[in-house]
Amino acid sequence: MNLTTPALLFPAISLLLLAYTNRFLVIAQLIRSLYKQNDEDPNVDIRKQILHLRVRIEAIRRMQVAGVSSFILCVITMFTLFFNWVLLANILFATSLILLLISLCFSLYEVHISGQALNLQLKNLEHRKE
Repeated sequence: MNLTTPALLFPAISLLLLAYTNRFLVIAQLIRSLYKQNDEDPNVDIRKQILHLRVRIEAIRRMQVAGVSSFILCVITMFTLFFNWVLLANILFATSLILLLISLCFSLYEVHISGQALNLQLKNLEHRKE
């Protein structure tokens, strides 16, 4: 392994973190909107949506922590390679890849939760039409 190997992950991790941040911001905006809507007209469905969004926010926070940790370990890996500490570099890089995988798994979980929430809203919409 050389210095370019961990550097290859930099663009991928950066783009993932940007996507995660965008998801977080959209959900935060939605929570604020639902909170305001609930203040004006209290509704059980809105409170359920807010609670559901709390789970998604937690998943995104975990995605971000794992992604940032992976990024940090990539940087440390590059330092260890620079000092020619190859065994430590291999361990750190493997750990970085594992953290990246964990981040992606949380992302998959968050997408799953998001899909469930949308299905619940569609069901509610169908019941209101009937």
